Amino acid sequence: MMAEDIRQDKKGNFSALMEHNGVTRTPLAASKTGASKKLVIKNFKDKPKLSENYTEDTWLKLRDAVGAIQNSTSIQYNLEELYQAVENLCSYKVSPTLYRQLRQLCEDHVQAQIQQFREESVDSLSFLKRMNRCWQDHCRQTIMIRSIFLFLDRTYVLQNSLLPSIWDTGLELFRTHIVSDSGVQKRTVDGVLEQIELERTGEAVDRSLLRSLLGMLSDLQVYKESFEERFLVETNRLYAAEGQRLMQERDVPEYLHHVARRLEEENDRVISYLDQSTQKSLVYCVEKQLLGEHMTSILQKGLSVLLDENRVMELTLLYQLFSKVKGGLHTLLQFWRDYIKAFGGEIVGTPEKDKDMVQELLDFKDKMDNVVHTCFARNESFVNAMKEAFEAFINKRPNKPAELIAKYVDSKLRAGNKEATEEELERILDKIMIIFRFIHGKDVFEAFYKKDLAKRLLVGKSASVDAEKSMLSKLKHECGAAFTSKLEGMFKDMELSKDIMIHFKQYTQNQSEPSNIELTVNILTMGYWPSYTPMEVHLPAEMVKLQEVFKVFYLGKHSGRKLQWQPTLGHAVLKTEFKEGKKELQVSLFQTLVLLMFNEGEEFSVEEIRLATGIEEGELKRTLQSLACGKARVLNKTPRGKEVEDGDRFHFNKDFRHKLFRIKINQIQMKETVEEQVSTTERVFQDRQYQIDAAVVRIMKMRKTLSHNLLVSELYNQLKFPVKPGDLKKRIESLIDRDYMERDKDTPTQYHYVA
Repeated sequence: MMAEDIRQDKKGNFSALMEHNGVTRTPLAASKTGASKKLVIKNFKDKPKLSENYTEDTWLKLRDAVGAIQNSTSIQYNLEELYQAVENLCSYKVSPTLYRQLRQLCEDHVQAQIQQFREESVDSLSFLKRMNRCWQDHCRQTIMIRSIFLFLDRTYVLQNSLLPSIWDTGLELFRTHIVSDSGVQKRTVDGVLEQIELERTGEAVDRSLLRSLLGMLSDLQVYKESFEERFLVETNRLYAAEGQRLMQERDVPEYLHHVARRLEEENDRVISYLDQSTQKSLVYCVEKQLLGEHMTSILQKGLSVLLDENRVMELTLLYQLFSKVKGGLHTLLQFWRDYIKAFGGEIVGTPEKDKDMVQELLDFKDKMDNVVHTCFARNESFVNAMKEAFEAFINKRPNKPAELIAKYVDSKLRAGNKEATEEELERILDKIMIIFRFIHGKDVFEAFYKKDLAKRLLVGKSASVDAEKSMLSKLKHECGAAFTSKLEGMFKDMELSKDIMIHFKQYTQNQSEPSNIELTVNILTMGYWPSYTPMEVHLPAEMVKLQEVFKVFYLGKHSGRKLQWQPTLGHAVLKTEFKEGKKELQVSLFQTLVLLMFNEGEEFSVEEIRLATGIEEGELKRTLQSLACGKARVLNKTPRGKEVEDGDRFHFNKDFRHKLFRIKINQIQMKETVEEQVSTTERVFQDRQYQIDAAVVRIMKMRKTLSHNLLVSELYNQLKFPVKPGDLKKRIESLIDRDYMERDKDTPTQYHYVA
């Protein structure tokens, strides 16, 4: 059959005739571009016939070649010639027979190999080496055989999806006749497990041998059922025993490093010779047996030690290891929270440590912050747990921490605190505010802070106005404007007092009889400042006269106001003559009154001084103690001693010496007495009662009728300080007695507001 096709073509000329599979192209005319082109299709030529014995002779050649490969001897024929022979056979549809014969030849050879593995006398390692050699030879032989029969593999086998390739056939035969043999497989897997166990105990093994054998099991697709399952069981058993033993023998840091090393080793085994699919199960097994089973024991035995000693490296390792185990971080979080509560509770709950409580709390907070940031990867759960724990333990002892924090701030803001620069002081105040946030009874802090601030301002003991205002700003930001309004009022009073004194000096200069004493007065608004108990003392006539002058001046400018003098807060500078020369003494008003008596006489008893000055007995004894028993002894006491007794007598110390011209004698009012402390605390409690009463009335006025439980719940939402249910009940009873509210006649737990 013949067909002709004439087509137009604009391409260049072709000068050669191409012949392929009976298709002939005619050349185009060289001179005529775009001339017609003929395409002629002819029948295939007849295929030449093979000689009668060609197939058999060729197979014998191929068989000899395969035999030579299997026996590792030289092949007598050229490989290209053999390849061509296979191609020829395949072209004449002998492929099925050729494939079947080749498979049988390979199967016979593999079956013969099993005998070498039947010997019982061969030791485990030699057996593994023999198995590896057999496998390596088999792979090499299969590759060479396939290279000869490649045409068969790529035509006949490829067209028959049910037939395995020559390589797959080789694997199948090795798996079926050697590795699937129960005895051979058991000895192989036993040997591999034995080598791995030796390596785990620290001995060197042939890793390339293990890699090859396990690769063999993987290639033969028996890795999982024949090896991995047993391997994981053995690993479980090994690490379960090791975990139990080492938890008894080693301390926690050493144990953690051991676990990390074991995990590293097992991961290295996966990289070196185990199949990648084993990694997840293997690592899980190690983590479960060495960590998961012992989490509580590790934390009970070692967490407090690691935290106490600030073992940053081991704590980081602990966190990293526990994060790998299910529930590990949750368990660590609980123990971490309990540790903070216990350690912090000891700091707060030990009265003997009150002196250093705040500094210890700051140090402890710094340490825990460092652990969270450095070791626990800034985990939000751990940060929140730390805050909860601090809040829990710091409020277990009501009021005292708040009081001590206020005093600590006072010690830092006082003049004479040379231990910190302004930047360091700012950092300290920021840290104190973090601790302050945890406190529930912030009103206690406010009361003591206000009292200490008053002393700093009135006695001129404030280290820095900027630092004071910075602290106020922090408190305002934390607690709101209402919290700091009185404190800000104190600063305003001090500023106004300076202006008033400028005008007062101008006023006194115009007086007919100017005084020798220079008077400075601070006008304090009573609602802003702490309440002070008035004390009547006997002032010298000149001081009294000057007070009256100021009173006339002030009330002349501010009619309707009332002035109340507070001698407990006064201080003075006295010019004094000693044998050494003139000195100036910076003293309190009480010290001034005592010292001025020695202008009138040489020696006085305690009783005589008390009657002359009018100073209360306890205050007088403290004053005399500061003048006669302190570092600057401007008075001599008879008899000598550190305490002032009723019978003691005092005389002026003319021989007093000091390197400074102006000497500051310790001002007793800067030291807080026990009475002051108690009165401040009582004042806070009194304020709280007023706040509870106001809150109850406010709620009842809005709701009119309310049950006891709902009222108490509402009060807890509104009150900013901790309060016991019993205290609330007392305040409710008090308001009922005062007719602000009444009980329901039928339901005693129901209250009605009385308008």
